[in-house]
Amino acid sequence: MGGLGVRWTLHGDGKTPAPGAVVRPDERLTWPRTFGLGAQHVVAMFGASFVAPVLMGLDPNLAIMMSGVATAIFLLATRGQVPSYLGCSLSFVGVAATIRASGGSSAVVTGAVLVVGAVLFLAGLAVQRFGARIIHAAMPPVVTGAVVMLIGFNLAPVTASTYWPQDQWTALLVMLFTGLAVVCLRGFFSRIAIFLGLVFGYVLSWVLDRVFGKIHSPAGGAEAVDHWRLDLSGVSKADWVGLPSFHGPSFEWSAILVALPVVIALIAENAGHVKAVGEMTGRSLDGKLGTAIAADGAASMLSTAVGGPPNTTYSENIGVMAATRVYSTAAYWAAACFALLFGLCPKFGAVVAAIPGGVLGGITVILYGMIGLLGAQIWLNAKVDLRNPLNLVPAAAGIIIGVGGVSLKISDNFELSGIALGTIVVITGYHVLRAFAPAHLKTQEPLLDSGTSEYDKEPPASGA
Repeated sequence: MGGLGVRWTLHGDGKTPAPGAVVRPDERLTWPRTFGLGAQHVVAMFGASFVAPVLMGLDPNLAIMMSGVATAIFLLATRGQVPSYLGCSLSFVGVAATIRASGGSSAVVTGAVLVVGAVLFLAGLAVQRFGARIIHAAMPPVVTGAVVMLIGFNLAPVTASTYWPQDQWTALLVMLFTGLAVVCLRGFFSRIAIFLGLVFGYVLSWVLDRVFGKIHSPAGGAEAVDHWRLDLSGVSKADWVGLPSFHGPSFEWSAILVALPVVIALIAENAGHVKAVGEMTGRSLDGKLGTAIAADGAASMLSTAVGGPPNTTYSENIGVMAATRVYSTAAYWAAACFALLFGLCPKFGAVVAAIPGGVLGGITVILYGMIGLLGAQIWLNAKVDLRNPLNLVPAAAGIIIGVGGVSLKISDNFELSGIALGTIVVITGYHVLRAFAPAHLKTQEPLLDSGTSEYDKEPPASGA
């Protein structure tokens, strides 16, 4: 059992880390404290894991349940050496919106994302076999950053046309509250700012309904109608205990092509997370990068196969570890168990599904922008020189195509647009231009994103 990473030694007296000490992944505190930390990890991932399935049109109960399953798979695959929680990935929200806008069902969404999970799994195996160079030689930081940016900013019309108009004043107040929570709160509370924003918006919508009555605005459709901001009718009808709704995937090439670019974002995300956890725990986890990517892909395949959303490692939970100095994987096993229990409560899912559109408008203004600006962070960390036209031209073209929804009609039944076309332009444009560019523009760039640079180091010469 120890080989699976499910055996832990007690840290000190089991109550709290000694000054300057940390609780390592193979250690734990007392079981009551461990389960308390597990509950804290669940709360930390609530915000994004609430919002993501709702924005994708999927069952939030199933999303929470499968996040617990995905976390268990990840911990077993990495032998308990990489403490991480896997929750619903926000990187696919734009993909889901695009697929649904073209008439795709939930089955088509999960089918496209299942293929992405399979590609991510194979990418992880490739990294295990050949090292990270095979991935990052094809996708240097200028490419990775541009793709992450266009994925995030492609979501802007969803907020502007779908959520914000449902209740603009609630959206504005939720945006301001969430922004203040992110910036002004400290420690654990800053890590759950999205969750706090949702709670604030929930309460605010209830108060406005009591004070001003129904609002006249669009509610899930194009026409404005009178409706309650917060409709809890589904909560009273939901059972306390029951299984979430499952469905099988359906595969369509047009949807798959829209979803595939997200692989790039997930690889970059996993690389950064593994490095961050390694630095915090004081252990080099670079050798686990391929395993982590493959485990992420396998977990997403399993989740989408039954109708759930894809999963990825959560930075919110890394923040909880940094604040508590407890890196015990026992706490993550506890969190996975709590998530499974929440998934078996339909009433909990009904509460999540009742989040008002105006609240989502305020949350997504910040959330979608943060996703897009992660691409800029990749450029900054890797010191990408955008004064170099070899970097500037493909990134600029791809981002405008992805954000503006530019389309390229191939035939009467097939066209490329938005995220898919923008990603193709960035990747192929960069490598084609590099092949023809003069030598002075081909300045050496790191082959790896910031956080995994150890892969790019040459071994010392013999006798040195």
